[in-house]
Amino acid sequence: MVKSIPMEKQSRTWFLLFLFSLSFVLLAAGILFSLKWGQAQVSWRTLYEALTYQGQEKAHLYIQTLLLPRTLTACIVGVLLALAGLLTQLVTKNPLASPHIFGINAGASLAVVFGLVVLSDLSLMGSIWLAFAGAAAGALLVWSLAGSGHKQYVRLALAGITVHFLLSSLTEGMIILNQQSTDSMMFWLVGSVNQAGWPEVRVILPFLAGGLLLLGFMLPSFRLLLIDDEVAAGLGQRVTVVRAIGMLLVIVMAGSSVAICGPIGFICLIVPHIARALVGSQLTVLALLTALLGGILLVYSDLLSRLIAFPFESPVGIVTSVIGGPFFIYLARRKGGASR
Repeated sequence: MVKSIPMEKQSRTWFLLFLFSLSFVLLAAGILFSLKWGQAQVSWRTLYEALTYQGQEKAHLYIQTLLLPRTLTACIVGVLLALAGLLTQLVTKNPLASPHIFGINAGASLAVVFGLVVLSDLSLMGSIWLAFAGAAAGALLVWSLAGSGHKQYVRLALAGITVHFLLSSLTEGMIILNQQSTDSMMFWLVGSVNQAGWPEVRVILPFLAGGLLLLGFMLPSFRLLLIDDEVAAGLGQRVTVVRAIGMLLVIVMAGSSVAICGPIGFICLIVPHIARALVGSQLTVLALLTALLGGILLVYSDLLSRLIAFPFESPVGIVTSVIGGPFFIYLARRKGGASR
């Protein structure tokens, strides 16, 4: 029995090495496929010349100015949304929690649409700040409705779904009543990366870097959220402060993503569960795999969204909803059965 422990650790190490290697390969392949297959077909040689900036023909510019920033944005947003979902589940201690279901994405969407309707010259950075304010307002509304007590986490889910539908209805009503609304705004509301360019990449990169740095710094503290609050408080830990920082990170990650690509659904929910099923609850490994799988899922979903109605574009939010809807039903039934 004593000799089997190092063998088990060695087997897990090799498994993690294989898993992360496979994830990197899938992400790299997804990025290459996304750059090659779009509305215009390009050869592998043209793709290589475009990525190494060895040509200035129309095909090269098409990849450099349209496909490359779009693909990078999908990867970045996938990482941010997946990590935001993981943190939401940690903070609320609810396996069905996500910024999308808990009204955070809906609050950010309402604020951005309000800014676009009221301020015709709203900048990209202004949209992000409005998204932060809306996401924070949505989160505060959900927490205030949930109250406190031992059943708070159950009420959080009910309040979150209620607030989500309320804010989403207000957003859709604002778009319908506004005569200046365009098809692109409706496209954005479903969740789309087809309008992303280099300005979007430059704006969202600092939030990705800052969010990852703060997450890495806070990971030891976030482990407290895996245990009971009373036990953590008995150990002298400030659980409320840790939870507040976690929600701040969720607002930054989800809010910046919504401002760029709209409220893309279910990435936040399904990716942490897939990662947890593969590597367990060791938070450092779980967070790394969650980030990778989030980028993979959204990159491939964006690629699929271009192909399902070719040559027309479809919002990537449709693809993630088709994937995530059945997964959510499965999780709800499994967790419901486990609680009986």
